[in-house]
Amino acid sequence: MLTRYRVLAYITGVLLILLTLGMIAKYGLDMDGVSGLVRVVAIAHGWLFVVYLVLAFDMGSKAKWSFGKLAWVLVAGTIPTAAFIVERKVSRELEPLFADGAVATAKA
Repeated sequence: MLTRYRVLAYITGVLLILLTLGMIAKYGLDMDGVSGLVRVVAIAHGWLFVVYLVLAFDMGSKAKWSFGKLAWVLVAGTIPTAAFIVERKVSRELEPLFADGAVATAKA
């Protein structure tokens, strides 16, 4: 579960950075040639962000996070570079829990 979340966090973060750069190029630098690429990246980010939300919510509810922490993890996919920072913190927190669960399963 943690690995799926981490992969989606990275993909969502990269796509959001690409989308941000594309929007800057399109509107800030008036480069009309990037419109098609921006549209593709926007659609990909949108759909993969929904998957990210589902995985993050599932993981957060199983980890029994507070509403504030869960909300921050969910919103991190909408702020450029925040997904990378939040993913790192979440991974550090949950890796020992998953390692303990794997040990408990192996002993049973």
